[in-house]
Amino acid sequence: MSIDDCKKEVGMMNLEKLIEDRETISKKTFPIPDKELLKRFEQLYTGAVNDVLREFCLLDQALPRRIITLREYHTIAGFAFTVKSSPNVKVLGEMEFRGQMLDEMHEDAFIVWDTSRDEKATLWGGVMTATAKGKKAKAACIDGGIRDTHQILDAEFPVFYEYRTSNGSLARCQITHYQIAIKIGDTIIRPGDVVLGDIDGVLVVPRDIAYDVLVRAEEIKENEKEIYKWVKEGQSIEEIIEKGGYF
Repeated sequence: MSIDDCKKEVGMMNLEKLIEDRETISKKTFPIPDKELLKRFEQLYTGAVNDVLREFCLLDQALPRRIITLREYHTIAGFAFTVKSSPNVKVLGEMEFRGQMLDEMHEDAFIVWDTSRDEKATLWGGVMTATAKGKKAKAACIDGGIRDTHQILDAEFPVFYEYRTSNGSLARCQITHYQIAIKIGDTIIRPGDVVLGDIDGVLVVPRDIAYDVLVRAEEIKENEKEIYKWVKEGQSIEEIIEKGGYF
């Protein structure tokens, strides 16, 4: 084998590893039912879970702060259902592909939508909200625009978003993929990851470690109860730190 052939072979091996790292969708099952996992995550808050992700050396799991909450939600947890779109003048086939995507939307989905940083259109509105709610989805996170805000509020469906505008999506953008790995800011989101949203934003927990993160975050929540009690009792900062507390 020539040197050039060796280089080509190494290049292909690296490419395959890159594809595996970026595009593999975990099918990991949990030691508890899925609904129990989500319910327990909903007893936590994104700050505590984020601290646990830091223990796992994952520092980029919170979606960008440009994504805000429509209301001051307590924690909502679901499994990532990913959507990818981009600005596009093409109209033909858009409604059919959107319908196909909606047909596959599943119960307990937390829709996470990568708009390719679109700044003109809305990707989520009243009809999308009604459809998602009918599918028993949990929430939607749109890295872009929404509209029909009163209808979304009336539906009491949790939505996280960047901006509002009356511009519809048709002839302004096009859905290109769904249920693939996407990237928003520095965070890669894969179908089936656990997604949490609350008043502090949206956080992604990789599926492969979701149960371990849950158990550790529950420990932190219990520890914080002790710390709050010590503070309320008037114990000194030094005393609290000596007992393993933190601020």
